[in-house]
Amino acid sequence: MNYWQKALISGMTVLAMGGASYGQEISREQVKGLDEQVQEIKGDALSISAELAKLEEKLLYPSNTEVSVFISLKSGETFRLDSIDIQMDGKPVTHHLYTLKELEALRKGGVQKIYTGNVRTGDHDLQVQASGKTTGGSDFQKSEHFKVSKDVAPKIVEVSLASENMTFKDR
Repeated sequence: MNYWQKALISGMTVLAMGGASYGQEISREQVKGLDEQVQEIKGDALSISAELAKLEEKLLYPSNTEVSVFISLKSGETFRLDSIDIQMDGKPVTHHLYTLKELEALRKGGVQKIYTGNVRTGDHDLQVQASGKTTGGSDFQKSEHFKVSKDVAPKIVEVSLASENMTFKDR
């Protein structure tokens, strides 16, 4: 519950108890009416909270600066992906260690949204480094640089991993 919801419920409780403390008798109908009002106010507060969350997301990630990076595995790949490191314009933006369930989901054709952030329009350097083990058990490490051209629309980038290389899809 957020601050406003707690304050509202606390205020309603104080009012209800305050009336009882003055010796006034509260009927069941009044209590039922008060409960209904509290439930209605809770619903309104939840609705306002959801709207605020949407507005916050729009403010944090305006569509003209938003870039999202997705990771996938090429079909038939059997290497074990352990981690991904991503840098944008030479600055680390995310690091992810994979669980067995996540790796299985990727092997079954799943796509992971690994990063969402803000960048200015223009060209940007995206560096992706993947670490893992080959089917033979030897260490596996690949690193690739890609050029991301950001315009005013939201940018979606997919990096598809394979044991021999990485491919880049710019959408």
